Amino acid sequence: MIRYQSCRPPGTELRTRLRDLANERRRFGYRRLFILLRREGEISGINRIYRLYREEGLAVRKRRARRKAIGTRAPILVEARANARWSLDFVHDQFASGQRFRVLNIMDDVTRECLAAIPDTSISGRRVVRELTMLIERRGVPGMIVSDNGTELTCNAVLGWCSEHKINWHYIAPGKPMQNGFVESFNGRMRDELLNETMFRNLAHARIVIRDWAHDYNTTRPHSALEYETPEAFAKRLISATDCHTAPYESSARQSVAKLAPNGVSIRKALVQVG
Repeated sequence: MIRYQSCRPPGTELRTRLRDLANERRRFGYRRLFILLRREGEISGINRIYRLYREEGLAVRKRRARRKAIGTRAPILVEARANARWSLDFVHDQFASGQRFRVLNIMDDVTRECLAAIPDTSISGRRVVRELTMLIERRGVPGMIVSDNGTELTCNAVLGWCSEHKINWHYIAPGKPMQNGFVESFNGRMRDELLNETMFRNLAHARIVIRDWAHDYNTTRPHSALEYETPEAFAKRLISATDCHTAPYESSARQSVAKLAPNGVSIRKALVQVG
């Protein structure tokens, strides 16, 4: 009996590099690994990378997702420029000793840049105001800031700062976190790729690791919502395309950007619809 015998090359070097990347970035799927390999000059197509990815048993185990609400959601429209809207939220974790800490995440909703990721054991409203003031000095004033109704974000320090600096601060409806969906999505990525994978020894260790991860998120990690561009590359392209004369661009918290706003948004201007 005659049987076909495959003549495919073993691809030992490619398999080795694919395993190394998958071990280095344990929560990356084959699409992001394919982008990283392409940056290194690998010419193989995505179908071959997927086949090797499966043969090597590198598939990422999915964590159980929350039950999703059924219904139609309207896209959130924002002006397609950097600094059109920022969003804030906290994410929590704990050190190896069991002591809890929190991270204040600030994002640019259009560019998806992580503008700041600030870990500490306690973050008050006054601390939030100080961090926002320093961020505005580097990037300019945002068109709007969006957050939930946490006590740190509704205190007199924040309200007085908004009045003094004429900041348009929008609070989402109670119990509706997806009205602040961009930073909620970022929090999910941070938890999946960093917090769940790292045992933090102390606050100093957490600050170093989170700073480095945020820098990698902005400058190296392919972002699926940006057609697998990095946020930093997308931000520079967006600023160039829109001829945006804002404050000199700086990757504020040593982090960066995202996509033109949801589908259907003009490159010129669109209304912001929230809550």
